[in-house]
Amino acid sequence: MVANRAAGGEPGRLDRALRGLRAAAGGDVAVTRTGSPDELDEVLADLGDRTLVVAGGDGSVHLVVQRLWQRSPEALRDVTLGLVPLGTGNDLARGLGLPLEPDEAARVVASGRVRRLDLLVADDGQVVVNAVHAGIGAVAAQRSERLKDSLGPFAYPVGALFAGVGEASWSLRVTLDGDVVHDGETLMVGVANAPSIGGGARLCPGARPDDGYLDVVVSSAVERPARLAFGAALRDGAHVDRPDVVCLRGRSVTVAGDAVRHDVDGEVLDPTASRTYRVVPAAWRLLAG
Repeated sequence: MVANRAAGGEPGRLDRALRGLRAAAGGDVAVTRTGSPDELDEVLADLGDRTLVVAGGDGSVHLVVQRLWQRSPEALRDVTLGLVPLGTGNDLARGLGLPLEPDEAARVVASGRVRRLDLLVADDGQVVVNAVHAGIGAVAAQRSERLKDSLGPFAYPVGALFAGVGEASWSLRVTLDGDVVHDGETLMVGVANAPSIGGGARLCPGARPDDGYLDVVVSSAVERPARLAFGAALRDGAHVDRPDVVCLRGRSVTVAGDAVRHDVDGEVLDPTASRTYRVVPAAWRLLAG
């Protein structure tokens, strides 16, 4: 089991996860706390045929999958991963129906079946295990980052509120499988492998991480009343019924136009004027009940 040395979270949850995993697996469990990608690479190099259990959130899973993918797609396919969700939002775990309690999640790892999951890969080599969103959502995530320690899972909606009131829109063109599906003022573009972001906000309610497709949602709710209504509807997925929202499914999507920040599995990247994401079906394996 590998955990991020610098990660926060409720004290004692990692210990509960370890006790639960040792009890459920009925065998020895080695634990490593890493503080850098290089330290993680050392763990991966010494993994052998063992299962690697990630104790953390979407960002922790993202880093493991990213480092394996950079070695080769085959290196990623050859490793079986487990997940004990110890992050703030744990949206990948939510989308897979995994328990959020450490001891229950450990039992799933010990007795769960292997699921082959899709992976989204960007044209710069960045992978996406859960979802990426550009525009207002990325701004909200950036603003909520400093609130995580004090507000926990409530940090994202608070950050979204500040962003929703104060930010401008972006002029973007969204191309899905070669067809332009949106061209103009944009509040947010989401590209999802699983349903939720921000600790349960149902960005793409119908997204499944093993169906061979990526899901795309585009909001043009740029006027202040519309964007606030969109934000309120996003929590439970009701935004998909709004006339200023487009929801589609495909295999490759390009977001181009104004330079805009992208939030990739919880990490907000520098603004970019163009980014393409494609789906790689059944690219990795996870013990998921």
